[in-house]
Amino acid sequence: MGKEEAMKKLAISGLVVLVALVATGSRLPAQTKATVTNVATIPHEAVPNFFKNPPGIYTGENMGISTNSKGNIYIFHRANETRLFEYDPTGKFIREIGRGIYSHAFAHSVRVDAQDNIWTVDEGTDMLTKFSPDGRVLMTIGRREDPVNMLSNMPGGGRFHGRNAKYRFGRETDVAFDQQGNIFVSDGYFDARVVKYDKNGRFVKAVGKQGRANLEFNTPHSIATDFQGNVYVGDRGNARVQVLDNDLNWKRNFDGMGNPWAVCVSGGPGPKNPGKQYLYISNSWQDSAPAAGAEITGEVYKVDIDSGAIVGKFGRAGKAVGEFATIHQMDCRDPDVIFTAEINDWRSQKILLKPSTMKTSSQQ
Repeated sequence: MGKEEAMKKLAISGLVVLVALVATGSRLPAQTKATVTNVATIPHEAVPNFFKNPPGIYTGENMGISTNSKGNIYIFHRANETRLFEYDPTGKFIREIGRGIYSHAFAHSVRVDAQDNIWTVDEGTDMLTKFSPDGRVLMTIGRREDPVNMLSNMPGGGRFHGRNAKYRFGRETDVAFDQQGNIFVSDGYFDARVVKYDKNGRFVKAVGKQGRANLEFNTPHSIATDFQGNVYVGDRGNARVQVLDNDLNWKRNFDGMGNPWAVCVSGGPGPKNPGKQYLYISNSWQDSAPAAGAEITGEVYKVDIDSGAIVGKFGRAGKAVGEFATIHQMDCRDPDVIFTAEINDWRSQKILLKPSTMKTSSQQ
């Protein structure tokens, strides 16, 4: 093959890939460098080999992680098939929940509510599933595409539609709850909105469309609430966290910390006021793991939700223990114990923060 022919073949190949990405509504990897400066570093360490699986049991891409009030940990992952594992507070494997269930095809996140019910968010089926603590299905929201319509699409395939339907999603990404049990969904890849349901799963309100203005979103990728009922939306493509009130009115933005792949608010759900709460924001290394992205990503920011001040940051992109290879979801029920679900290394980590020994540094 001659040089000109080879170059022509390479160009055509690249064009085919680009056309395929556009046709499916996928976005090419992009990352925004954090612009905040003089942020203190929070020393941290990872608990080595914390999660212990039985022989022959593995996790694939770790997409979601959450804890319950007893300290048990749930990991929602993609390992040839989508699977949900439960671990005890020491990291020992307990059981699998919901294997083969119709609503699981392409895991995205998992959350635990105030009653210790487990909620899975599956972008491949456009469905939320609520499991009781003992693993029974209590509720579903959303609907899987009819099989005949899925023949030509892999789970998660298709294109942006922005249809804003009450009980249908477009590859939704995450779920959160307020003190009254209302349900908030970030939706998602093929829609660009936040949806509110009451505790019984009845539609209340939806806001948002694709764009860059306030109450517009570009991949709302993660969502969390605080004790007052405010809603924090990781507006990943717009490199900001939008803060909404309980009626989904815009309040403020947190930006300058890169692209928020994952957000969580400390304290955990429940009727008891947890006191001072903090917002954690992960500026993650992209899931395709390009080398250049590692230079400007990987850190997690801790934000005072009352003042908006950045308390500190920890971590960097990498594959070693204590480094982060695409944090897709975090749990921060205890503000000094962070659980991470990471895509690229097929792992989750237990991270211990030591804020009493923080050091001042500058964001390079």
